[in-house]
Amino acid sequence: MGNSVTEPAAPRHDPDCLFCRIIAGEIPSERVHEDDRVIAFKDLHPQAPVHVLVVPRAHRRDVTELAEDPELLAHTAQVAADVAAEQADGEFRLIFNTGASAGQSVFHVHAHVLAGGKLAEGAL
Repeated sequence: MGNSVTEPAAPRHDPDCLFCRIIAGEIPSERVHEDDRVIAFKDLHPQAPVHVLVVPRAHRRDVTELAEDPELLAHTAQVAADVAAEQADGEFRLIFNTGASAGQSVFHVHAHVLAGGKLAEGAL
């Protein structure tokens, strides 16, 4: 974000970003939660019985950038817990892929909530 009157704030919506377009309603998703700060929707290629993405509405590249807003990071984690409680038994794995070599394919921060049954150690 900008730090002076002459330096503009970093954009918080990217019209070319897949998740920004989902948030805007331009691309359909199966939403399971939405509020003024995040949305959560089912992953198109689930890796567990419950696989939901929690995505902040404000465009941020990855979790390191999200951490600059601790309240939003905490809210994202709380929504993940709420989704796991609603969709499964409340136990869940929370994953943030950060960078292409770590598996991040959409460069808009998102938390993967995996739940529903025994998740193998060492698996996604």
